Amino acid sequence: MKLKRMAGALALAALVISTFSYCTSDAKKVPGKTNGSKKTDSTGTETVAEEEIDTRTPVDTAKYNELVKKLANGDTTGKWPVKNQPYPLAGAILPFKRIVVYYGNLHSKKMGALGEYEPKEMWKRLNAEIKHWEKVDPSTPVQAGLHYIAAVASGTAGKDGKYINRMANSQIDSVLKIAKMRPNTIVFLDLQVALSNIKSELPHIEKYLELPYVHLGIDPEFSMKDGSLPGKKIGTYDAADVNYVSGYLADLVKKHNLPPKVFVVHRFTKKMVTNYQNIKLRPEVQIVMHMDGWGEPDLKLGTYRHFIYGEPVQFTGFKLFYKNDLKKTPNRLMTPEELMKLKPVPIYIQYQ
Repeated sequence: MKLKRMAGALALAALVISTFSYCTSDAKKVPGKTNGSKKTDSTGTETVAEEEIDTRTPVDTAKYNELVKKLANGDTTGKWPVKNQPYPLAGAILPFKRIVVYYGNLHSKKMGALGEYEPKEMWKRLNAEIKHWEKVDPSTPVQAGLHYIAAVASGTAGKDGKYINRMANSQIDSVLKIAKMRPNTIVFLDLQVALSNIKSELPHIEKYLELPYVHLGIDPEFSMKDGSLPGKKIGTYDAADVNYVSGYLADLVKKHNLPPKVFVVHRFTKKMVTNYQNIKLRPEVQIVMHMDGWGEPDLKLGTYRHFIYGEPVQFTGFKLFYKNDLKKTPNRLMTPEELMKLKPVPIYIQYQ
């Protein structure tokens, strides 16, 4: 079947980069304060320089209801918008802005645009995508982001036998520095736990998750609970795992008085996320179920329909692959115009 072909190819294509040692650093980044003057940044984009985001704006509940209904895009099945979801804490990004990110790893030019291009060129390209989205949906501001794979499933066992490469803190610091090239950019740290587990891996990046502009992604594809090597089959998370992570994030939000965390869960098969109906929603966390499959448009739309639309959680995302999506007829990337027709409309867009 096409879906199986896509899943297997993706698992093999995304797997291996060389092993890197994990080192620790106590350096913490803090948001800078600003005066609001305009300038042209190093990416060629005119920005409001040194403008501090007001992350604590109270949520307008009427506006929230209006926007989640708009995202449902006329769905009449009762699935969308998701019922009985809690209103988020002050400073929530979703659904008030659409998040548009580049994904990848600085050690590999094959894992995504973040890492494939030098920072200035990367920002030039991402800014072009952002402008396209702003043109197609001018009523929804775009929140720029970088989505960095902070723990990479590996083809080698490593010292702990867990088949996981944890990126050095110096590498994460580099991503935060690149993010600052465009003021107010947010960062996602993504975990591929391999033969480790999510409870063990979260503490490695906790100091970054304590920052108000750093958010989280997890990849069930590389959560190998049965001991299989990553890339040999597709892994899985259960609702219990998702709930553990959202609870962990909620505790950080409350402890450090942070705005809500955006929590992205990748998905392109049914078994990647089990018992979705038991996933708990919290005011401190905004969950995005992200369609992470590659292939021709019809295949991607089918994946979205079955595993994202059909199993509603809270918000939705859609991934576009600059290379893999072009491999089969009609050999093209789906456009923002096409994605705006989906039910629900994705509010998180990732380019790899």
